Amino acid sequence: MPSLLLMEGNTASKRKLGAQLGVRSSSEIYALAIRAHYPELVLDVVNAADENYSIPGDRSLTDYDGLVITGSSLHAYDQDFSVTNQIEIVKQAGVIGLPMFGSCWGLQIAVMAAGGLVEYNPKGREVGFARKILLNDTGAIHPMFRGKSRVFDAPCIHYDEVIELPESATLLASNDHSLVQAAIVPVSNSNVWAVQYHPEFDLEQLVQLFTLYADDMIAQGFFADRSLLDGHVELLSRLAASPQDHGLAWQIGIDEDITDDRRRRLEIINWIETFITLRAST
Repeated sequence: MPSLLLMEGNTASKRKLGAQLGVRSSSEIYALAIRAHYPELVLDVVNAADENYSIPGDRSLTDYDGLVITGSSLHAYDQDFSVTNQIEIVKQAGVIGLPMFGSCWGLQIAVMAAGGLVEYNPKGREVGFARKILLNDTGAIHPMFRGKSRVFDAPCIHYDEVIELPESATLLASNDHSLVQAAIVPVSNSNVWAVQYHPEFDLEQLVQLFTLYADDMIAQGFFADRSLLDGHVELLSRLAASPQDHGLAWQIGIDEDITDDRRRRLEIINWIETFITLRAST
């Protein structure tokens, strides 16, 4: 049976705080997204940001068909163990040629593992929706975006961004906020399919994000006051319960790029179809 290792990006303290607030962990979000389309896949989680981490069942990276690098609240340029250990695991996976997919944090630490640079984005946070992501000519024909529109929106949240891709990397998509919205990042004997946004997020997760970061979003000018933010969250919550309500989607300014589960997750689906099902059958 094909198996994937999900590398949870957050520390134990962050995961505990999230659980107390009713917020799902990054690996839980990914597991839900993958199982919605591939219920037969075996999914294990490694909490690689923890010093006492271990791969379940005393397995090793070589026992898996692929590695998925989830999101994180950490900074890829910090030198804490929680960061450097995850970069080291990406390097190890690259050496053995393990297929890898990463979103947001996953893109950033893949870039760091391959010799690129990540820094704080002076434009501030891109949150909620990454608007008008544009595939370049290479991205438009790349299998990661098979079935995707040339221009699309996607769920997102990030402060940091890739400011310098490794020389061996291939840029696939950009928008006005971040030059690197998608790229192929070679790490030793593997290529990481990576995006800056979060195709694994669902509408419920966006509701949680807007609620969790309410004070920050008001302070940063996304909303003038709490009543406007609460009104937006209420619309999102209603749309999460009725994703086919085109009127609600129109009021929020989104379409099937966000509301259609399969369309939103196509990058993950295409990676699994390209690497995991083929790898597991050979």
